Amino acid sequence: VQLVESGGGWVQAGGSLRLSCQASGRPLSRDTVGWFRQAPGKEREFVAALFRSGSNAYYGDAVKGRFTISRNNAESTVYLQMISLKREDTAVYYCAAGRSLILSSIRTPAQYSYWGQGTQVTVSS
Repeated sequence: VQLVESGGGWVQAGGSLRLSCQASGRPLSRDTVGWFRQAPGKEREFVAALFRSGSNAYYGDAVKGRFTISRNNAESTVYLQMISLKREDTAVYYCAAGRSLILSSIRTPAQYSYWGQGTQVTVSS
């Protein structure tokens, strides 16, 4: 599976961005999908995850209430809608996918088998 993120860029604090992750190689319909981010000098941080059913989404505490993860299985695309962006949201955002994840593992990067190359999000005040 190849994952390609898009939609990153520069935005002022309080603004919004929508990231997309397009999969190719095989459908993502059976995968758990997630978004992570990594700021300079920091570890990769869990942002959001969605199981293959799409019925339950999970978020990191820092983004809860502001970010929304969604998926279109027919198009093998995953989205991350981000609103009320803050300077501390500045990071490279990565899309990830994997199978057989359980709830206790979705926040752990090593549990995901496939990763995109990342897209930069810069929030300025």
